[in-house]
Amino acid sequence: MKTFKVNFDNAQGDTLDARLELPADQHPHNYVLFAHCFTCGKNLVAIKNISRSLTRDGFAVLRFDFTGLGESEGEFADTNFSSNIEDLIQAAKFLEQNYQAPTVLVGHSLGGAAVLAAKQNITSVKAIATIGAPYHPAHVTHLFQNSQEEIEATGAAEVSIGGRPFKIKKQFLDDVTELSTNHQLIHHLNAALMVIHAPEDKTVELDNATQIYKAAQHPRNFVALDGADHLMSRKEDSLYVGDVIATWAKRYVDMPTQTRLSSDAQTVARTGEEGYTTDIITGNHRLTADEPASVGGNDFGPTPYDLLNAALGACTGMTLRMYADRKKWDLQGVKVHIEHNKVHAQECADCETEKGKVDEFVRTIELEGNLDDDQRKRLMEIADKCPVHRTLHNEVKVRTSLKG
Repeated sequence: MKTFKVNFDNAQGDTLDARLELPADQHPHNYVLFAHCFTCGKNLVAIKNISRSLTRDGFAVLRFDFTGLGESEGEFADTNFSSNIEDLIQAAKFLEQNYQAPTVLVGHSLGGAAVLAAKQNITSVKAIATIGAPYHPAHVTHLFQNSQEEIEATGAAEVSIGGRPFKIKKQFLDDVTELSTNHQLIHHLNAALMVIHAPEDKTVELDNATQIYKAAQHPRNFVALDGADHLMSRKEDSLYVGDVIATWAKRYVDMPTQTRLSSDAQTVARTGEEGYTTDIITGNHRLTADEPASVGGNDFGPTPYDLLNAALGACTGMTLRMYADRKKWDLQGVKVHIEHNKVHAQECADCETEKGKVDEFVRTIELEGNLDDDQRKRLMEIADKCPVHRTLHNEVKVRTSLKG
């Protein structure tokens, strides 16, 4: 995936820090807005893993720090659940104005409750996934229940959450209490819902997932994240969550229509009306070729010359593998390093061409295994018999015709 640092302003004018993650090999087909857990941040490892899984499936993901957290401006003590909802709405506006309106919301823990509440103001959303989310936003107050009396009496208290100090004001308690009835919001989501929850979650008990699921209308799904903890500390849990959400969400969002690419020829390549990104089908396999961003491409795939280098390298390795197998030699692996350059003909001592430039492939071979000097020498000779190598040295004609 490709990650870009972006920012936008909240309703009070504070700048919120964000990361926009894009697929590495295609334009995103849909945008996901991610809301993190209470006092967490956009850089939580589990969030990064989920984003990585989503971008592998063609989604773009915007994750950001709520006001007063991480690298975002503002005072955390002045925020509350309602301000988190407003931050999400501002994030959605940022995407709509600069990229594409989000069609998927994902929220972890209290962020899950926030995306459920924010949906009514983000009309572009067609699918919502919650992960370990509480049914009532007020559930979060258990994290500082020992300080609630002080907060009520003095208006604020410093509490420790996850080993870090945070100042909690009475207005936060009042806010989550007033907004704690979530049934109607969930019942009228007007979006597909996936509830993901670990049965062993000790921070937000499983009963919360049951209540969210029961309050929702179809289409709704429940996924039990067996063996996971609340923060999805194991990498495999968060990657799995990302894969599940990506597969599920594509059923409910609009996916771009792709014209089927086919040909009776061995290989067909199609370059679209914009940019250099080229779809390739060769045999039973699909590839993408492109140019670097520095020359106007999207860098979604190797360049044509990269593919030519790869063809020579792969053919060399396969040829050596076949020969060693036939001889029953202990060749355990082959690495072929290829460099392609244009060099002046007069600098090439063994070239027939005397003027202009010639193409030069520099091939370096690593042989792995228990091979003696004679075997290594013979394999280096065999490398020159690779069919692609011989094709590059032979006279080649390209005959072109216009179809249709």
